[in-house]
Amino acid sequence: MPHKTFLAFIWPSLLAMILFIAIPIFSVAYQSLFIQHEQVLVTTETCSPFGCKKQVTVDAAEMRRLREEQPMGRYNGLGTYTNSSHLAFDDINEIFRTSQNFGEIRDKIMNLPFYKALIFTLSYTFIVTPLVIVFGFIVAVVVNSLPSLFKGPVIFFSLLPMIVTPLVGALVLYWMIDSRGIIGAALQALFGDPNLSLKASPTLTWVTLFAYGVWHSSPFAFVVFYAGLQTVPADTLESAMVDGANRWERIRFVTLPYLMPLVTFIALMQLMDNFRVFEPIIGFSAAASATSLSYLIYSDLRASDSPLFGSAAATSLLTIIGVIILLMPVLRRNWREFNRKS
Repeated sequence: MPHKTFLAFIWPSLLAMILFIAIPIFSVAYQSLFIQHEQVLVTTETCSPFGCKKQVTVDAAEMRRLREEQPMGRYNGLGTYTNSSHLAFDDINEIFRTSQNFGEIRDKIMNLPFYKALIFTLSYTFIVTPLVIVFGFIVAVVVNSLPSLFKGPVIFFSLLPMIVTPLVGALVLYWMIDSRGIIGAALQALFGDPNLSLKASPTLTWVTLFAYGVWHSSPFAFVVFYAGLQTVPADTLESAMVDGANRWERIRFVTLPYLMPLVTFIALMQLMDNFRVFEPIIGFSAAASATSLSYLIYSDLRASDSPLFGSAAATSLLTIIGVIILLMPVLRRNWREFNRKS
């Protein structure tokens, strides 16, 4: 293809990527180098016949002048990335210096806000993603083997979790596991413990969030795999049957290799989506037991005094870097496969 023709095709996509991806990322990176201005306080003394009283107030005029002179805030460089709310280099050095054993080091690091959120985010990503792929494939194989009369209704009910808005779905499950909900009440009756609550234990809260993630995302994998199953060559499957392959062997040696590109695609989508987990934490009100990187951004932007734009930007950039690191093995595998075929 001539270079001019190629550029004519590619420039709209390049322009959209620059406007909606590159520029916002650069803006976030630049904002992360600044922090909000320190409040300028003024002490005033008011006297009355009963005595004098001092009052400390914020100098609104001086704060307005600072914001006009430095609208981005006060330059902090990489200080936001290394402070105690993020990578916490000084805190980690102190932990290693004063701790006696590995367990104490682990517990102290897990109490740091960023690492606590990172551990839950990674756990959610690496547990939910493979389970979504496995359950989605199983449902697709089962539905594909059903008689045509039942496929339509089964497909409809299988897609319901994906149709429901994530926040609404999280709220529905949250109400169900409540002590007055159907799941919570059933568990209390089953174990004979009226005080049993899935929301009281951090471990059970994590398990519930993982279960919700699998329930909500499996329909996406099911749709992709079901569409792929329609393109598996029938003559290849028939040849395998003639050679004596049973159902499991046909799935393992014929269907799965043919659908591997779809497995890679679903893995890429789920890794990016699960690493940004946010709605379930809000819906389950689980911030006390589980916080994610996206929830840290949300917390910074809704800070009581003023939004911490610099802190939120730093966490956003670290999240982007984390997604890129997660995708590197899958992208490298695709690149090697592409070069091999070429």
